Amino acid sequence: MRILDDILHLIYPNCCIGCERELAKSEDYLCSICSLEISPTNFHLYTEPTEMDKLFWGRKEVHQTYAHLFFEKEKASQSILFSIKYKSSPDLAVYFGEKIGHVLQSIPKFKQVDAILPVPLHPKQLFIRGYNQSLALAEGLHQSFSAPVNEKAIIRSVHSESQTKKTRFQRWDNVGTIFKVNKSIEKYKHVLIIDDVITTGSTVEAMMNALHEVNPNLLISVVTLAIAK
Repeated sequence: MRILDDILHLIYPNCCIGCERELAKSEDYLCSICSLEISPTNFHLYTEPTEMDKLFWGRKEVHQTYAHLFFEKEKASQSILFSIKYKSSPDLAVYFGEKIGHVLQSIPKFKQVDAILPVPLHPKQLFIRGYNQSLALAEGLHQSFSAPVNEKAIIRSVHSESQTKKTRFQRWDNVGTIFKVNKSIEKYKHVLIIDDVITTGSTVEAMMNALHEVNPNLLISVVTLAIAK
């Protein structure tokens, strides 16, 4: 078995998703050099409101927020998000979801989460992409965080255009009425929405509005792998 592993490694070497150099056996996904490019938020150590908290001020009341790292262009965080979103890397999403779960265990306001809700993809978008990266993050999160994943509690009923080059107003106008909520959400008291990257927060805000239409007293927390810096 060891010989077979070595042969497979020669044919299909594990390469860094940042610089594409071959990884050492002790390295996962990123080499030690590219790992130094990652800027963790350390939001779980803050005693004052974080950038993630402030993003929703004056818009929606969020019970608790957390972002694992800052998204920075031309750095390793961009390679991570690109691989998760466009290179069909569910294993990478699960890996980071599990890391996030370990952090959430230390944050008291996450203790009573009833369910994890991944940001859904429209079926057309899911077919094109092959998998939902937010669901993969949620599955990894569940491995180190006890709350179950409910991917059917809220669905995306309208296929909206890409958000990449839109202003905040255009993003909101693009996602304002695209979600439908299952009545099962009424049984929950506290849910956690998880996404891969948050920029303006328009999609998550639209999700929260849809959830509160069905369950007005629902506590909603928001978690993301990355937040735009």
